Amino acid sequence: MTDPELRPLRAADAPDVLAAFLAASDMARQGDVTDARSALAYVERLTEVRGPHLAFGVVHAARVVGVVGLTVDTGNRNGWFWYWMHADFRGRGWTSRAAASVADWALREGGIQRLELGHRVNNPASGAVARAAGFVREGLERSKLLIDGERLDVVAYSRLPGDPWPVVPRLPILAPPRTR
Repeated sequence: MTDPELRPLRAADAPDVLAAFLAASDMARQGDVTDARSALAYVERLTEVRGPHLAFGVVHAARVVGVVGLTVDTGNRNGWFWYWMHADFRGRGWTSRAAASVADWALREGGIQRLELGHRVNNPASGAVARAAGFVREGLERSKLLIDGERLDVVAYSRLPGDPWPVVPRLPILAPPRTR
C-alpha cells in the first residue's frame, strides 16, 4: 500500500469530506457536515483566502481520507492544531505522520512559533497522535467541554520550534497552503 500525501484542501474535496463524516458518528465533533451542501460549506470555511485556517488534505488513491489543519493567530504567531481521519483509514499511523509533517512545516516555513492542541480525556488515540507528532503535554483543562450533558476534561499540548523533533516518518507535502 502506498503512503498518502499532503496537499491543500480544496472545494473539490467536499464529497470525500462528506464520506468521512458519514462514516463515523465521532466525526460530529469536528463540524456540522451531514450532506453535500454542508460539506462544501465546511471546506470553503477552511480554505477562505483571508481566513485563519490552513488545511492539508491527507490524500490516498486520489481521495482525501483525512485533514490536518491549524487555525492561525497571526498577531501572536500561534496555531491551534487539529486533525481527523476517515474511520476506514484509522490505525495505520497516517494521522501521526501527517500531523508531524504539518507541524514541522508550520514551525519552519509557516512562520508559527507555537502550536497548541487539546483532546478529550476519553479520546486517548488523539493523545497518541499528538505525542507521536512531537507535542508536549502541558496540563489538564478540567471540565472544559460539555458533551451530551457531561463535563469532560481536556489534555492540553503544545509544540515549539525548539522542542525535540518527532521520529515518526513524515509524509510528503506536495504544495503547501499560502503562508501569512
